[in-house]
Amino acid sequence: MKIVVLDGYTLNPGDLSWDALRAVGDLEVHDRTGDELIVRRAEGAEIVLTNKTPLSAHTLKQLKGLRYVGVLATGYDVVDVKAARELEITVTNIPTYGTASVAQFTFALILELCHAPALHAAAARAGEWSRSPDFSFWKSPLTEIAGKTMGIIGLGRIGRRVGEIAAAIGLRVIAADEVKIAAPNWPGFRWCEVEELLAESDIVSLHCPLLPQTRGIIHAKSLALMKPTAILINTSRGPLVVDRDLADALNSGRLAGAAVDVLSVEPPPADNPLLQARNCIVTPHIAWATKEARTRLLNIAVSNLRAFLAGHPEHVVN
Repeated sequence: MKIVVLDGYTLNPGDLSWDALRAVGDLEVHDRTGDELIVRRAEGAEIVLTNKTPLSAHTLKQLKGLRYVGVLATGYDVVDVKAARELEITVTNIPTYGTASVAQFTFALILELCHAPALHAAAARAGEWSRSPDFSFWKSPLTEIAGKTMGIIGLGRIGRRVGEIAAAIGLRVIAADEVKIAAPNWPGFRWCEVEELLAESDIVSLHCPLLPQTRGIIHAKSLALMKPTAILINTSRGPLVVDRDLADALNSGRLAGAAVDVLSVEPPPADNPLLQARNCIVTPHIAWATKEARTRLLNIAVSNLRAFLAGHPEHVVN
């Protein structure tokens, strides 16, 4: 049985092992696969694993022996799942591997915006503290978040973990979600609509999936609802935000700050306006990428495949 991994490098740049997957079949791993090479590399494979390499209906129809596609991520929009279902190809994803890591990184971004430890550490290393006439100095405003309001758009697994951490450090949490299940018992929590959340929150954090109704949910009009002292965090999906509108809000002082781990196009073109926007932190889609999370992802990918081969597939999305 031939197994092909089309783009394994981001999952495993060399610090993990493919052995558990290799034990299942004849494994072929490619670091990256351009669109023009997908069919050639996947030809004859019964099993294909992909992270971001797209598998369109046209591509799937050319892969005659393909029985299973394992998406090495939670989002599975890289696969035409409707076409796969029609072709009797099972598609699975990995929904739970990164909850802890993404929540942790969300607060790394929040605290960087509120305290700028990297900026101040660089200043100390450059000798500014040694030359200072005072025992303490700061180069940017320092903000305490306890007692402020955090609005979470999308209260799924990651959103709830973010909310737990927020409540534990003294933030009041409000949330907007189309599916309002089991309201958490955090002090002061309540459900609200997106517009109310944007207007009331000091920190807005996005944790909703990318759907037609959420694409571009943060745009010029929604940003205008936010407090000028508020900050926006996006560790979810880049196209939730209109990049130019967010950059304009930051550069005009309409919004105090933003931190985004995802952009509308990845890798971004050099002229993406958020790369140069005022008080904007941009990181290269790394919230998911701790070794612990990647290890879980790979283990679940193998478990998904074994379950499929045993006749009881798990995490099927089509």
